[in-house]
This record gives sequence, structure tokens and C-alpha cells, in this order.
Amino acid sequence: MDSLSILLDGVRARGAFLLKTAQNPPWAVQVRDKAPLNVVAVLQGAPWVVPSTGDAVRLDPGDIVLTRGPDPFTFADDPHTPTQVVVAPGPRRTTSAGAELPETAGMGVRTWVNGMRPRDDGADDSSVLIIGKYQRPGEIATRLLSALPPLLVIPSAAHAESAVVSLLAEQIARDEPGQDLVLERLLDLLLVAVLREWFTGQNTGAPVRYRAHGDPVVELALRLIRSQPAHPWTVAALARRTGVSRATLARRFTDLLGTSPMAYLTEWRIALAADLLAESDATIDAVARQVGYSSAFALSAAFKRARGISPQRHRDRT
Repeated sequence: MDSLSILLDGVRARGAFLLKTAQNPPWAVQVRDKAPLNVVAVLQGAPWVVPSTGDAVRLDPGDIVLTRGPDPFTFADDPHTPTQVVVAPGPRRTTSAGAELPETAGMGVRTWVNGMRPRDDGADDSSVLIIGKYQRPGEIATRLLSALPPLLVIPSAAHAESAVVSLLAEQIARDEPGQDLVLERLLDLLLVAVLREWFTGQNTGAPVRYRAHGDPVVELALRLIRSQPAHPWTVAALARRTGVSRATLARRFTDLLGTSPMAYLTEWRIALAADLLAESDATIDAVARQVGYSSAFALSAAFKRARGISPQRHRDRT
């Protein structure tokens, strides 16, 4: 598995929330649910997305929007339309004053249509969106998501995932055994595909450190570190495996990623440990050995330096 695949593999839906919504103007929905990541695909219309800071962005059919929590954001028919609905944690819907809104009946599974009627002349100026919310990304996903801006709009011309979006739109209204799992995997596929294009594309604004796969030496070093975190790596050992001198490896690694090979190794081990502590019942000692530390004590010392809390405290919080 190449290093970008390893990095993207950390983004995996677990209990994701998915919804298809049709909104007739005037409408404005402010999202305050603090979800770590929202993926929104525009199927129809020309809505606007308004971040908590920065300029509003007009969207077109086929665009995909990624919003990184916990900052709120708003979707609307016009940036100046007053907020009518607030999406709170749960997620649950309220008015802007905080009154609970009843669920809309008869609109189909995972479907929400606002109460406004279409235009009298028969024209359809509604906006139709598919929304996927990642509720609990793991620590590896957090490392990746930290590289994303709070709002990322990927125009339809910049990605080739219309088939995935169409399949997601078809499947979201079904109510069959295992449907939640099907939808989560389709959401994962869509997210990974558009992130791959963003991270590897030219002039996309993606951080340079996530395009290090373009350097064969650094790419191989990253692959070795990520696939074998428990190995007793040194700069010399990595240099031998990548076929360059220690000085060359250290320079190229630092130039591209902004950190040294050993510092990156520590970051990766701690992130893996955080994931294992949150998602498994393994002892701290077992986790330590799995990520390259000789004992629970050694992991605890490194973990506290990096995160400011002990591994046990981290596990208790998650």
C-alpha cells in the first residue's frame, strides 16, 4: 500500500449520518452540530455555502463541499437569506430561536424537504443536496483532516466522481438490510476519491507535505514508516532502504514535510497508539509494543510529551 493510501485509509465512516434534502427558496440552514467532517454533494440547483469566517461560495450541480468541524456553516439559496433552520448535535433540527422542528413525514427514507411550495409557474429552482456526516474520525483521520481548510469546494470539473454520487443518490432512499453499511462505504469511496484528486492535483492548495509521494525517496521512507511502525527505525536504516545517504534523506524529508524522519516516526506512532487505545481493549503495554515502544512506561512518557495527557487518560476520554 502506498503512503497516500495508508493516510487516506484512516478516514472510514463509523455510524455516519446521511441525508438527501430538497430545499425550496427562500431557505437557509445553519449547521452547528460540530461534526468533524461534512461531505455535501450538490445534485441540483445553485445554492451558496457560507462559512463562519470568509466569503460565501456559490455552488453548481456536481460540486462537492467538504466542511471541517467544529465551526458552523450555512447553506442557503442566497447568502443574505436569514437563518430558518439550525442543525444541532444529534443531529436535530430547530428554528433559529431554538424551537424543535417536527420530522417531515411521507418524504421517504433519509429525506428532508422544507415546507415551502415550488413556484406557481412550475419552474423548479429548488436545491437538492446529499449530506454525509462523519461523526467519530479516528486519530489518523484527524491527522489528515487537520490538513484540510475549514471549507473546501471541489468543482465538478475538478473531479470525476459523478458515478459515485449518482449511486449514492440512488441508494440513500432505500431501506434494505445492511443499507447503512452500503451508504457508509459509498461515502468513504466518494471522500477518498475527491481527497486523492485534491492532494495529488497541481495548484489545488493542498499542503506540500501531503504531496511528498512525488519524491520517490521520501515516498519510500514514508511507506516504510507507516507500514512498519514497530520496526526500530533510524535515519541510517531508512537511508539504506531508500538508497541515499543519511544527509540526503534528512534534507529531502525535512524540505518536503517540514519535520525530520525521526520526528515524523514519533508522530505516526503516537497517532497509531491513540487510535488503538480508543478502538481496542488491548492493554497499554500491548499497544506500546505494537507501535514500536518497549513498554507501557516508554509509551506513556512519549504520549504525554506529545499530547499532554497519559494514554490511560486518553482512553478514558474516548
